[in-house]
Amino acid sequence: MAKAKIGYAAMLEQFPPSEILDLCARAETAGFSGVMAADHFQPWTPAQGQASFVWEVLAVAGARTAGDLGPGVTCPSFRMHPAIVAQAAATLEVMYPGRTWLGLGSGEALNEHIVGGYWPEAPERINRMFEAIEIISKLFGGKEVKHDGRFFKMETCRLWTLPEKAPPIYVATAGPVTAKRTGQFADGLITVGAPEEKIEMVFGKFAEGARDAGKDPATMPKILQLHLSWAETDEKAIANAVEHWPTGGMRFAKQDIRSPRDFEQMATLVRPEDFAGRMLMSADPEIHRREIQRYLDLGFDQIYLHNVGRNQVEWLDVFGREVLPKLTA
Repeated sequence: MAKAKIGYAAMLEQFPPSEILDLCARAETAGFSGVMAADHFQPWTPAQGQASFVWEVLAVAGARTAGDLGPGVTCPSFRMHPAIVAQAAATLEVMYPGRTWLGLGSGEALNEHIVGGYWPEAPERINRMFEAIEIISKLFGGKEVKHDGRFFKMETCRLWTLPEKAPPIYVATAGPVTAKRTGQFADGLITVGAPEEKIEMVFGKFAEGARDAGKDPATMPKILQLHLSWAETDEKAIANAVEHWPTGGMRFAKQDIRSPRDFEQMATLVRPEDFAGRMLMSADPEIHRREIQRYLDLGFDQIYLHNVGRNQVEWLDVFGREVLPKLTA
């Protein structure tokens, strides 16, 4: 059986850059295949305490590891013009040829509202993202291009530092309409853990969009970011989820909430039972292995794991020893 590709989800909201870089290197030593780094201007809650710039962290992570790496995910729409995102992604791929990918999302007010201006509802944010992908794809082509669209303008320009092959563009999606457009206009999808029927729906719409664009969906990566809580005891695993990742227990859309202080207040209402069906909390590595394997069996090509507690070193060692070797693609 083929070895599964299991990467490390580096949460820049929780750890300062020097520590997260050490963890990325340790993850590779433990058997993790690559790094997905979160792009946040602010943490979800003040207690998480960090929010370093993802592109600088990825640049150094590439030097300290040998696997794949990319932002999971960045928004090419509000804080940064799509041309700047294209430049950042192209430069990273020049530095680490064949290793990088560009993960894109439609944005969250927590990170994007800092530049001011109107914060649109989800349909407009999604439309902005796909127009941004059009600009990024043009620039990845290497020629002088310009753009005059509904949301963005770009005068005639080109990227001067270009890789031999552009990094693939993966789009974060959990809904049918966006999944179909992702199949049409991107190279792969990123999603989060969900019930089996929802995953199958997203895969189906993604494949439909790919075929509409003349692409073979079987060749396009399907990537999962999976939040989990492992600790030495079940009680500690549950406590870590409630304390360090309360957003995992919030059963509502979070894209319009602007302040970590607001999330902090909402977190006081989160209870362990709120994580049911949303995040596995267990001290048993075998239970986690079965959950990860279930997603691999659904058809994911790569899974990036995020253990929500501060106990990263212990978790990496245990999963590297007891979980990763038993997973199959």
